[in-house]
Order: sequence, then structure tokens, then C-alpha cells
Amino acid sequence: MAETLAICGGPKAVPDGLMKPWPPISDLDRRMVLASLDGGQHTYGPNCQALEKEFAAWNGNRHVLACNSGTAALHMGMAACECGTGDEVLVPAYTWPSSATCCLHHNCIPVFVDIDWATMNIDPAKIEAAITPRTRAIVAVHLHGLAADMEAILAIARRRGLKVIEDGCQSHGATFKGRKVGTFGDCAAFSTNQNKSLCSGEGGLFVTDDPALLEKGKTLWYFGENRVPDASVEYHTYGMGWMYRQSDLLAAFARAQLTRLDEYVARQKANAARLAECLAGVAGLVLPSAPPGYDHTYYNYTIRFDMAALGHAGDAKAMRDRLLAALRAEGADVAVWQGWPVPEMTVFRARNAYGKGCPWRCPHAGEVDYSAGQFPVAKRHSDWHVGMTTPLRSPNGPEVAERVAAAFRKVLASLDQVEKISLGGGA
Repeated sequence: MAETLAICGGPKAVPDGLMKPWPPISDLDRRMVLASLDGGQHTYGPNCQALEKEFAAWNGNRHVLACNSGTAALHMGMAACECGTGDEVLVPAYTWPSSATCCLHHNCIPVFVDIDWATMNIDPAKIEAAITPRTRAIVAVHLHGLAADMEAILAIARRRGLKVIEDGCQSHGATFKGRKVGTFGDCAAFSTNQNKSLCSGEGGLFVTDDPALLEKGKTLWYFGENRVPDASVEYHTYGMGWMYRQSDLLAAFARAQLTRLDEYVARQKANAARLAECLAGVAGLVLPSAPPGYDHTYYNYTIRFDMAALGHAGDAKAMRDRLLAALRAEGADVAVWQGWPVPEMTVFRARNAYGKGCPWRCPHAGEVDYSAGQFPVAKRHSDWHVGMTTPLRSPNGPEVAERVAAAFRKVLASLDQVEKISLGGGA
């Protein structure tokens, strides 16, 4: 007999207070941040420079520049790869908006490519059809801790003379065929935002092995100048600098957290494996997985409900929202990560980022098609998924994963109760 769901008055599957918040703060974090505070150099300072060297060593990059967000690092990638006015840049149709709005920041036009259902990343088989004479680069997003198919993407890029900008903001430590993300493309971006596996509250890292690309990316980082902050020359701006430097306080926090990043990633993977074990065989769920040769870090553990099998293919999004409400009432910290494909977002539908239709209506831009029917996989994924981060993060252990799994099993065994849930919040 099915249990009474918490949203209908039953007990919670995940007890209050069981799950601990992210990130864990240690004495090392406190000492390093306070030392930076007392050090007196609160803009780009010695911790920033040390973080750049330490992350380069950890990830395997020659050059790292600490900036103030992953979005900034992506924009720097556009500048580094000389993607300019009217150039087209290929972006997966399902990702965080920054993977696409970074193109707009540099007057480029994002062109969307549908995703692969199994990996949730850009589908390499659909890239060629999106390339035009205006295409300049591909943004290869490593979503939720799983690398994109860099072998296929790089093969296309080399054949067609395109740059590759990796978006590794969610995938610190993820590997493809034994090699870490952020070491394949012409350059890459990482984030140290609050939610990321490497957390400093806010922050980003622009990485490349090419010193020329480093200098081009740096033009956005420091007032649009081609000089380093400590150079003893007068100011001379060569372009629109966006002032993307990182502060020393954030870098100190990131450095402390970096010392535990391998431990954090290992914990995410172990907890994800335990969750998968506990959910094995539950009808109606499509669990995430990694193809052979990929090492998934499970930054976000994304579960899809098989709405066809559940009999709700026709009202998938509404049913997903009911399931989500039931899960959250059980104490499971799950959410819809991104509720629609990026090309359905207002800025792209309205095509009016800068006003008066720019950059799409600027003289150098071509016509692009954002009609929703081109991205059926991204749409199905958007409507069928929920995801989680904190339940699998340190300091939480397998007992949290087990209770979250119990919430899923309880809700999926009580579909008759779920179907009666009012989306206004009750049963």
C-alpha cells in the first residue's frame, strides 16, 4: 500500500536537519581570507596570482587569469578567439544562458544546436548543419559535470577552421578519455560561483595554452588595455574594457577550497553512485550516466521522468511540476535547473539585446532561425527533468543520498496522489 505523501499530510522521507549546506567552511578558509583582509591589497593581489598558478597546475593549463565570474571568462574567450561583430557562434540549445549571452556581449550572434539526449550536451551530429560562412567558433559546454564529446567537436572545428571555447563552469575535474576538460579547446572558462564544485562565492578563471589568446582575452579583463596592472606606463585604452579582474579576498577563499577540490569531487561521485544504486529499477526514471571514456563529476545529478511511460507525455511539464512539488515536500532538495531551451528565452525571441534589434539587426549580421521546433531534444529534457546539487555535496554522505532516493521511490509509488496535486501548492 502506498504511503501518504508529505504534501498530503504524511511524514517526510528526508528528515529536517539531515542535509548540511554547501560549501563546508574550514579553519584554512578562515585563515586565508582573514590574511588577505589584513594584507591590504584587496583588488587583484598576491592570492589572485597564486590561485592562477595553483589552478594551472591542478587542471593542466599553461595560462590562467583570475576574473570575477565564469560569464566574464566566457566573454574573454570570445575576445581571445577574435569572435566579433556579426560572427556566429554555435551554442548548445540547453545550457546556462551565459554560454550564449557571452556571444552577445561581444556583438556575436549565437546559433543554437540541439542536445544529445543521453549526455545532455551539444549533439555533434547536428553541428555541421548549423555552420554557415559566418560561423567563427563553437562553445563546447560540459554540462552538469560531464564532458562534451571533444573528439567529435574538435574534428569538426579543425576541418571547418573554427575556434573552440570550452565552458567548464560546472565541470571542474571532469575528464574525457583521461584528460581534464579545459585542456582541449583554444581556451576555456571555469566558474567559482557559490554553487560550483570549486566555490569562492563569486569568481571565474580564464584558461588557455596560447599566450597570444591570453593577451587578447586580457583586453577585457583590465580596462581594455594591453598592459598588466603593475606596468609603469600611462593609461591607454585600446577597446571596451569590461573590468573583469578578481579580488584578492575571493582568490584567497578559492585557494583554500582548491586544496579540497579532489576530495569534494570524489564525494560527489561516491554519493551519486549510491543514489543510482538506490534508484535502480524504479519505473519512470531516466538516471544520468557517463559513456565509456567519460568521467562524470555529478556537479548536478539530473534525473528525467519518463513521461511517456508514466502516461503523461501530453502534459509533461505540468506533471513534472507536480512531482517536483511532492519531492520538495518530502524534504528532497531538488529543483528544475533550467525550465526551457535557451533559444526560448526572451532576449533571443525578442532579438533586442542592445536595443533597436541589435546585434541581430546590425549591418554585419545574417539571418538566424530560433524557432522552437528545431530543438525537440532540448525541449523534452527541459520538461522532463529535475536536478540536485547540495544533497550529493560535502559534507553530506551516502545517508543523504539514501533518504533522497527514498523520497523518489515514495513519490513514484504514489502517482495517484501526485496527479491530484494542485500546482498552487496543495492536494
